[in-house]
Amino acid sequence: MPRRAAVLALALALAVGGARAEPPAAGGTRVGLNGKLGANTALLLVDGELHSLQPGQSIGGVKLISIDGDTAVVEFDGRRSELRLGAQPASVGAGGSDGAGGGSRQIVIAAGLGGHFTTTGAVNGHAVQFLVDTGATAVTIAQDTADHLGLRYREGLATQAQTANGMAPAYLVKLDSVRLGGVELHGVDAIVVPAAMGYVLLGNSFLNRFDMRRDNGMLTLVQRF
Repeated sequence: MPRRAAVLALALALAVGGARAEPPAAGGTRVGLNGKLGANTALLLVDGELHSLQPGQSIGGVKLISIDGDTAVVEFDGRRSELRLGAQPASVGAGGSDGAGGGSRQIVIAAGLGGHFTTTGAVNGHAVQFLVDTGATAVTIAQDTADHLGLRYREGLATQAQTANGMAPAYLVKLDSVRLGGVELHGVDAIVVPAAMGYVLLGNSFLNRFDMRRDNGMLTLVQRF
């Protein structure tokens, strides 16, 4: 498990390495949590520049207070803000915070190696690694991952799915929750398949609830209402 966690952290680091710098926001400093290195180092995007910080360290007036799972707490001008991995960068300082902790409905994901969009999120409250797949009809989960998540998929609707080895038995289920950054959706359709996969495929049963925009290696999802 530690080795897998390290691989995922490295993948996140590579994914954010190609992020395009954004100009500072008027009236505040833009700060986003773009990844982790190990368990105690956060990759923060501060006014478009990527920095690695450990708790207690500061850059540009932004101090990292703590990092826990896919969230980090930063302090700027004596005010604290919570950041979530994959969420829209927050504006801290003069204008306060508009980040995920304040109800952001936007998700920003940086392209990684090969142009794929991967990000950490959660299914039914359990952390998973997502791969955005606009060709997948639904969120798609490997059976071993579903077992780890405690999904009772065999009680779902039995069906067939196309895999690399041909047609295989699969199960249609409904997920209680799917969360990316500060956005959490409930009652999301998913399919559980026997194929081995390194990611949970983030398919259209989730993506169709968002307007998507791709620009300069960044994928932005804005929730529809």
